[in-house]
Amino acid sequence: MNILLIEDCQDVAEVIFDYFQETKIELDYAATGTQGLVLAQQQQFDCIILDIMLPGIDGLSLCARLRASGNNTPIIMLTARDTNTDMLIGLRQGADDYIVKPFDLELLEARILSVIRRSSGSGFKTTLACGALKMDLSSHQVWRDGQEIKLNPSGFKMLKLLIEKHPAIATKADIERLLWPDDLPDQDVLRKHIYQLRSKIDKPFALELIKTVPKLGYKLEIL
Repeated sequence: MNILLIEDCQDVAEVIFDYFQETKIELDYAATGTQGLVLAQQQQFDCIILDIMLPGIDGLSLCARLRASGNNTPIIMLTARDTNTDMLIGLRQGADDYIVKPFDLELLEARILSVIRRSSGSGFKTTLACGALKMDLSSHQVWRDGQEIKLNPSGFKMLKLLIEKHPAIATKADIERLLWPDDLPDQDVLRKHIYQLRSKIDKPFALELIKTVPKLGYKLEIL
């Protein structure tokens, strides 16, 4: 499991890292809300541990911004504030759970496993993310940089494949088998589908994410 810890107190962060060092949980770390937001937007995490009092962007605002952009990664709030009002504000901003400092590390681990189980249900991931791209597999919604993009079913399937393959290449054969498992069309049809996908994913934005790999296929280029 990949967990993002956003915590400005170095001592607290080190204690959490030491505890999880011998577990199957891998931690990434940000010391400010600004850094945490960038990491959360660029990578897919199973859970985010988020302190409320942060430099840059505070935890409540960060949580709200992630939820507004379509990011549904489970969030556990960490804070020294223990009033019901603070807890309610955090939960209303989209947090899934709340732990007050000082806390027991075994309890934190149990809460992490609990929110991940609740969000994944049977273990099937309902969201995918790659850089600025986010996908909700259950609602078939897609976002880039927080802006929703409408894709037809073929475009949605192709983008999902590109995200799952990243940083590797989705070959032309991979895409053809995905879209036409029983009756392969000619190459012009595939090129038209790629053109339509690019017109939605890349054309409205300054940077192109879908790159052609000559003679092989296509890949996402995430900076």
